[in-house]
Amino acid sequence: MIGVVVTLLAIGLLAYFVLKNYYPPIILLIIGLVLLLVGGMLGNAPVAAKASTGFFGFDIAQAFTNLVKGRLPGLGLNIMAIAGFAVYMDRIGASKSLVKLCVKPLQAIRSPYVLLAITYVVGQFIALFVNSAVGLGLLLMASIYPLLVALGVSRTSAAAVIATTCCLDLGPSSSNAMRAADLCGIDVVTYFIQGQGPVALCTIASVAIGHFFVQRWFDKREGAKANNVNEKADELDVDKALAGAGPAYYAILPMLPLFLLIIFSPLVYKGIKLSLVTAIIVSLIVALVVDILTRREFKLCCKDSQAIFEGMGKVFTSTVSLIVCAELFALGLNKVGGITTMIQAAASMQNAGLFVMLFVMLCIMIIATIVTGSGNAAFFAFSPLLPEAAASVGIPTLALAVPVQLSAGIARTMSPIAGVIIAVSGITGLTPIALIRRTIPVMIIAMIVSVTSSLIFI
Repeated sequence: MIGVVVTLLAIGLLAYFVLKNYYPPIILLIIGLVLLLVGGMLGNAPVAAKASTGFFGFDIAQAFTNLVKGRLPGLGLNIMAIAGFAVYMDRIGASKSLVKLCVKPLQAIRSPYVLLAITYVVGQFIALFVNSAVGLGLLLMASIYPLLVALGVSRTSAAAVIATTCCLDLGPSSSNAMRAADLCGIDVVTYFIQGQGPVALCTIASVAIGHFFVQRWFDKREGAKANNVNEKADELDVDKALAGAGPAYYAILPMLPLFLLIIFSPLVYKGIKLSLVTAIIVSLIVALVVDILTRREFKLCCKDSQAIFEGMGKVFTSTVSLIVCAELFALGLNKVGGITTMIQAAASMQNAGLFVMLFVMLCIMIIATIVTGSGNAAFFAFSPLLPEAAASVGIPTLALAVPVQLSAGIARTMSPIAGVIIAVSGITGLTPIALIRRTIPVMIIAMIVSVTSSLIFI
């Protein structure tokens, strides 16, 4: 019982400090170290992930050292490589070329609410290659938003759809997906295709349909009318927003890693084994050669390639540090025993054990995400509990990991302090609360469909 109280207190403190805008990694680190200390006092030693150093005080620091050493060569390197690739694609205009290519078909659609639904689907597709929710939101606000408004979509409806375009953390480039695949003991491509694939297709369809009806209902209820905006002027704004785009064939460059990983995976061709980092390096080489041949400015192209290492460094200070500190926090929760007690209580419910366990893990993930505004922080903090939770009710980790992992991205779109919500609402002049009033109903539909389809297909 003491472990449960300490666990709830730790989660409460984490929520408080994050809401007060304290730096999340250091808060997770401090609370995690305190939890390890409490776990040791409760007799749950050694607190280090491996062998003890011989001194309890050093064991606490050794636990963090072990996590850093375990994460940097694997998951940490993968995430940094993806971030470097993404920043380089943005620097040479390849990301904008992809968006420009996807925007063109939308200009032929004249029904505002059909356009909204298709915009979400297109945005979610782009999110496979532009894996920053805030970055994608800003890019779409600069490119697709003026088009939506020009075609009669209300400002709030357009903003709501754009804010949700990255609500599902899909694909090999998602750090949450990589972590989930690691926990399931499978490669990230297999996790993406066999785990996320069927669930994501159902959820994407439900979100698109949900936006069609929910935004139309809100617009009618609030008396929203078509915006009297000069369409030609807004199309010029779209062109201006995409002014830095590269040639049309650059649109294929952001897709190269995903194509390579799928083709040279156990699901397609087993003769060649290709790791995520190797696929990204190959794609970077191809992109650099294409850029040099296109622009014919060798010195400038080499200078732009600096963006690769800038992106790697930036994501280390944000995501990778967050991952390691969140895992220390999770280790601390495990050592005090509170989460284990709750998992065992859920597992003891014979027939309802699976559903209770799924409900408990979803509640933890949704509340943590909404409170912190970060799907990464919530998932990396509590995902280490998934294997134990799944084993306690006799199901594969994959069956629990997919709905819980997807719920983190969905819940992020319901948080008024999420970066993408703040960014989109700020540009449109809306309050974050006004924006999430439009996103929450659709995300609830997405959550229900995601969980239901997971139970059916996995």
